[in-house]
Amino acid sequence: MKHLAVPDQQTPSPTRRRRQSTGNRLREWLLNIAAAGGAVCIAAVICALVFHITLILFKTGSMSPTIPAGSLAVVREIPASEIRIGDVVTVDRPGKLPITHRVQSIEPADGPVRTITMKGDANTGADPAPYVVERVRVVLWSAPGLAYPLAAVSSPLALGVITVAVAALVTWVLWPRRRRDADAG
Repeated sequence: MKHLAVPDQQTPSPTRRRRQSTGNRLREWLLNIAAAGGAVCIAAVICALVFHITLILFKTGSMSPTIPAGSLAVVREIPASEIRIGDVVTVDRPGKLPITHRVQSIEPADGPVRTITMKGDANTGADPAPYVVERVRVVLWSAPGLAYPLAAVSSPLALGVITVAVAALVTWVLWPRRRRDADAG
């Protein structure tokens, strides 16, 4: 009786190995991106809670050319006693949107309170009334053009899509898989 040679079914073909390794690399790559995004989110929350650092978006050009409209800025909350002339600060205004301009003058008031006058770099004159503040947010860093993409991904629809996409990615990456060589046997 003649025996026929049966190919070793436990050794995947080179094409199958390439597909498997490409799929594995894609999974690892996507998981690394998701992990990096998660790390950035965790760092942002820690900075916000511990160091009082947050983000603001510039909708107007009153600080142009230093900070043009559409810029994203990183700000840190500080006591009014730490304000210096020339600082770019954000002041909260009751019943209105906050305003971010450059400090022109500082006058002491009661205790930790300061009265400051501000002016936008693109404006010809100082703001109409001084601001009485106990705390302000000083601009640490800004990047032109980053406000638009951040605002776009902050919409409820975008956040929902991102949440579903990340959940699908995590499910795909962590879903149990049967080993192909076990299927062949």
